[in-house]
Amino acid sequence: MTPHPWNLPAWEALTADLARLPHALLLHGPRGIGKKAFALALAQRLLCTSPTPLGACGRCVACGWFEQGTHPDFRLLEPVADNEEEGEKTGKKGGKQIKTNAIRELGEFIALASHQGGWRVVIIHPAEAMHVAAANALLKTLEEPPASVLLILVAHQPGWLLPTVLSRTRKLALPLPGRAEAESWLRLNAGEAAVEVLDEVGGAPLLALEYADPERLERRRRFLTGLIEADDDLALSGLAQEFQQRQEEAWGWLSRWLYDLLAVQASGQARYFPGFTPALTRLAGRADGRVLWTLQRELLDAARWLRHPLNGQLLLESWLLRYGESSEVKHG
Repeated sequence: MTPHPWNLPAWEALTADLARLPHALLLHGPRGIGKKAFALALAQRLLCTSPTPLGACGRCVACGWFEQGTHPDFRLLEPVADNEEEGEKTGKKGGKQIKTNAIRELGEFIALASHQGGWRVVIIHPAEAMHVAAANALLKTLEEPPASVLLILVAHQPGWLLPTVLSRTRKLALPLPGRAEAESWLRLNAGEAAVEVLDEVGGAPLLALEYADPERLERRRRFLTGLIEADDDLALSGLAQEFQQRQEEAWGWLSRWLYDLLAVQASGQARYFPGFTPALTRLAGRADGRVLWTLQRELLDAARWLRHPLNGQLLLESWLLRYGESSEVKHG
């Protein structure tokens, strides 16, 4: 296991002297650039019994344990929804967090002796998913780190972490790859469909890979076509009904579409959907920029509501009707 190509410079700098690794490392950067893969590669490299200059060997018993998820000196903490903790599937929406009990169990793991007599490694991903009480429970370990223990915190939004947690970690920012490198990697690993959505995801290749799912691409086409072609409230209400079970996706597309309408008005260039520039230009020409700006700000503020069990169709419908009527982008 090795990091993605654009993360190799950071990998080489970090692994040049493993004796100088900190007890807590914070990997941060945009979502979809390979931070978790970097953390896993580092964990496997430290636990491997026959490492190579490039990383873990992938052949020793320790690597076999690691790849099977059974290495006794490794833990990966990720969030679960409230209704998933006991393996229950209630169908209710639940915010996903890393709970205090998981961090306390982590403390018990760290207190044990290493199975192999070497490193013990913990990855917390994403670190900002820790409940406040969980983050406070982690502080004791960060303040009194045992020898040969590495805590790797992976964060998409490091600013959401407690300042006391941030101050006790060494920070390593992983960058977005350059456009040419991202496109080349995607063409090699996924094809042109993933390149098509690279602008939508802000240049993050792994997110583009996820978003290039054929079913999602078809939903995107239908939603954006609906924004372009809807000529009355009934059509917009129908669009809301179609996407009521996919409110987060629709919210993302609509908020980016509004951004692009404003960008086209200001500079003539779309950021997220450049392939739709002709339609955006036509619609932006008769849209009220002040109303578009107000609606876009409302959508950004609504991000925290998306997992709340509200009536998705009604909320989405209200946004779409304001897009169509208040913003004056309807046909006619």
